[in-house]
Amino acid sequence: MHRTAVPAGIALLVLSAFAPPASRSADAKPVLSHDVFFSLNDASPDAKQKLIAACKKYLTGHEGAVSFSVGSLASELSQPVNDKEFDVALHVVFQDKAAHDRYQDHPRHKQFIDENSANWKKVRVFDSWVETGR
Repeated sequence: MHRTAVPAGIALLVLSAFAPPASRSADAKPVLSHDVFFSLNDASPDAKQKLIAACKKYLTGHEGAVSFSVGSLASELSQPVNDKEFDVALHVVFQDKAAHDRYQDHPRHKQFIDENSANWKKVRVFDSWVETGR
């Protein structure tokens, strides 16, 4: 049987294609994902934009927040598993529970609730410990 030598670079490339992805270090801490789904009494485009603007005004820049995003329902996505019982979604990731708790008690968060809750038909909050992927 005749064997042909495979250049080291090609062998490494082939092996890396079948290697499992690098995992997070064992000491990496999960972060707290705070996901809020608002159903509105007035679900007009203007009302949705008003709530989105209020989220940006009052709920960004809090100490310990790792990420922030807000937007409206992606109505064009309609798989059987898609939950469409909301109008605006808010996602804030905190570095830990203490940061989340400070956010909850912060005057800007309380002002957000005071100024906007009259139009909330239903609010669902999902808090979970998550690992970030990179």
